[in-house]
Amino acid sequence: MTAPLTPQQPVTVRTFTQRLSATPRGARLARHLALNQLHAWGIPHGCDASDTIAVIVAELTANAVIHGRVPGRDFELRLSLVTGSVRIEVTDTRTAPRPPDPGAVRTPEPLEESGRGLALVAALAARWEVLDREPPPGKTVRAEVDVPGWLSLFRWAQPEA
Repeated sequence: MTAPLTPQQPVTVRTFTQRLSATPRGARLARHLALNQLHAWGIPHGCDASDTIAVIVAELTANAVIHGRVPGRDFELRLSLVTGSVRIEVTDTRTAPRPPDPGAVRTPEPLEESGRGLALVAALAARWEVLDREPPPGKTVRAEVDVPGWLSLFRWAQPEA
């Protein structure tokens, strides 16, 4: 006799991926596309989760444009609605400089003109990390924002049978 199957929640519910030019316009477009995709998934504009994700997307894509740009190469934005959260991944093709690991992000001095992007990501994301891009070269910065009631979003976003 085989054991009964235990119902499992799907690991990834929905995914959105877009390659964008490594320009300020591409970073701005990434934020707009992310907000529209979240809205399509049932996370409305102006809610806490949407606002938090917008800031994280803005910071990570700005970093990809400023620090990760390789002439002639794009960056990639990937959003995934996963169990309990939204995962944001921004991938560029530059290996160095590599952002600091989550525990090594320093708090900038009040009058410093830069260095707040990853501090914001660290403060807003439930989890985040820096990964080597597969296939090389490059890196991916991945952040997750917990979304209360995510299961109701999944049911809302399902196509009609």
